[in-house]
Amino acid sequence: MNPTNKGTILIVEDDEFLRSLTAKRLEKDGYTPAVAVDGDAAINAALESKPLLILLDLLLPGIDGFEVLKRIRANDQLKNLPVIVFSNLGQREYLEKATQLGADDFLIKSNFTLDDLMVKINTKLGK
Repeated sequence: MNPTNKGTILIVEDDEFLRSLTAKRLEKDGYTPAVAVDGDAAINAALESKPLLILLDLLLPGIDGFEVLKRIRANDQLKNLPVIVFSNLGQREYLEKATQLGADDFLIKSNFTLDDLMVKINTKLGK
């Protein structure tokens, strides 16, 4: 555990390789990663881990990221949590739908490095 822990970030990602890379990078930057591999687990993990921010993929087993976002925004305990959608679905319609559902930011995986992602997270959290 990092002695200068900045808090927990929830990674909702079904791709094990990307989830692992992201978790390692978060740890390197002083965050504690929490993970969920599907939409149902995401809601439970958000309630249990009380993250500072959620990184949310849209294509997930079970309920998709859009539905997860909808449920987060409808939950009194979670509704104010910053959510960054981190997905390969880059079409404008997906960006607009995620924004309408309450996403704070939308990053297309192929266009961003983990360094870029950390800048976004730290900016969003004011760190």
